Amino acid sequence: MLEHKEIVGEVKVIVFRLKDEEYGVEVNQVKSIEKLEHITRVPRTPKFVKGVINLRGVVTPIIDLRNRFELEESVYSESTRIIIVAVGELEVGLIVDAANDVIDIAVDAIEPPPEVVGGVEAAYLRGVAKLDKRLLILLNLDKVLSTEEIKQLDAIEG
Repeated sequence: MLEHKEIVGEVKVIVFRLKDEEYGVEVNQVKSIEKLEHITRVPRTPKFVKGVINLRGVVTPIIDLRNRFELEESVYSESTRIIIVAVGELEVGLIVDAANDVIDIAVDAIEPPPEVVGGVEAAYLRGVAKLDKRLLILLNLDKVLSTEEIKQLDAIEG
């Protein structure tokens, strides 16, 4: 007789903050977390593309997630970070207010995203994780940028 075991998986995520909300991206999509450095502006790019940085010899496009999600802008501070993520073949830096934590989330604690969360469209979201008394919004990085935008950024990266 076969024994029935329920497989409970976990997802490891990097937790970061934008405005008053906590977000998460899967660790396997994150290459590094960097302090904010000088960003070189690139003309004729969308408003949310802040420019590029030279990261260890690689020209990396930088996106301000506050702009991308149409949240109010804020002044960069000592806690502002750039999370370098892989979106397809492209490495992109995401400017966030702070990168706090790495945590494991049980897969069954993740619910499908509601239509809009904190002003962020549901298309950008993978789900919402309920953790004790806090909610963590999990991003779907493949949807944060459209295919056309990825091509534009790829051209910048050269």
